[in-house]
Amino acid sequence: MSEPLVIIGNGMAAARLVDELSTRALGRYAIAVVGEEPALAYNRVLLSSLLAREVERTDIDLKSKAWWQERGVTLLYGHQAIGIDTQIRRVKLAGGATLPYGKLVLATGSRAIRLSAPGMDLPGVLTFRDLRDVAAIEAAAGQGRSVVVIGGGLLGLEAAYGLARAGAKVHIVHLMDRLMERQLDVRAGAMLKAALEARGITVHLSAETARVAGTRCAEAVELRDGTVLPADLVVVAAGVRPNSELAQAAQLNVGRGIVVDDGMQTSQSGIYAIGECAEHRGVCYGLVEPAYEQARVLASRLAGQPTDLYAGSTLATNLKVSGVGVFSAGDFMGSAGTEQIVLSDPGIGLYKKFVIRDGKLVGAVLFGDTADGLWYLDLIRSGAPIAPIRSDFAFGRAFAERSTAAIKKAA
Repeated sequence: MSEPLVIIGNGMAAARLVDELSTRALGRYAIAVVGEEPALAYNRVLLSSLLAREVERTDIDLKSKAWWQERGVTLLYGHQAIGIDTQIRRVKLAGGATLPYGKLVLATGSRAIRLSAPGMDLPGVLTFRDLRDVAAIEAAAGQGRSVVVIGGGLLGLEAAYGLARAGAKVHIVHLMDRLMERQLDVRAGAMLKAALEARGITVHLSAETARVAGTRCAEAVELRDGTVLPADLVVVAAGVRPNSELAQAAQLNVGRGIVVDDGMQTSQSGIYAIGECAEHRGVCYGLVEPAYEQARVLASRLAGQPTDLYAGSTLATNLKVSGVGVFSAGDFMGSAGTEQIVLSDPGIGLYKKFVIRDGKLVGAVLFGDTADGLWYLDLIRSGAPIAPIRSDFAFGRAFAERSTAAIKKAA
């Protein structure tokens, strides 16, 4: 008889875990996936494209309903898990039902942070995190309406891009001195700001929100310096916080997120956590790739093949922001003891910075041309010496490999 495996959370991490597990140990577990959102698992990265009407709603589904059924997975989406009884190994659902588990995986993701500034509870102040947020924003926004997006990180820029493409007049308010400060250095951040402004999006940096003004609904955003930005809609994208309440109530070890070991197990035997809700070696990752790496490690462990351990992820970002390619990975700012190679042509919107330590690539930032981003990421992760290609690798993989081949032939 198959062991019951319950996965709480129906997002990208959960879908990848089921995919990985089905290739390793199909039929070993009777899998039930519990998701609060009333939808199949979908690609959150494409929410801005959905908002911009570049894709259809069904285009962002990760797997079809038939795919889940073919793998024998019981899907309980639109159901909220409200408790975990670790003594009798059951998950409590909001409707009163319970699910037994032999093993339990928490893939509960994270939720949008609401700022504490006055007026944040007014109608017309929304977050941008899931399909419900997209529907609410679509209902509130429209052609020619004024929208203020609070937050110039990845989520904020995705929201701003989608709204601008839908015809809104968009202002971005960001507390830091540059956009996407966790992924870009100063020069790349400045180039991104210029690219957004060329598309009609106004950017306010080093700007703190004092309050959202309005009587019965949001009417304006007031900044700490006295600037007032009229707003028919305010979208708050000021970061996320791991969903760890279920774990905390079950008395699992919780820090910023649900604390896990290198095998993705929590402080309770038989209970695991992956994705944005998990804290590994003091780090909570808010990106998709680490969640997929964690899912792969856990699937191996659950399949009885615990050959791999999770040692953490080399963070990398590779995406388009308002149609502009940006990429960063590793120590892109350049810590002590590193050197830098920079290739820049502002006239064509091109910027590349490479950070080197002890003859190895340890970090990179690309703006405009990101075609070789994954190749640079492989160089960072492998720790391979770059001496043979150092004079050429800034121009891309094809150029570097041609030059290396020519040198070998001449020798």
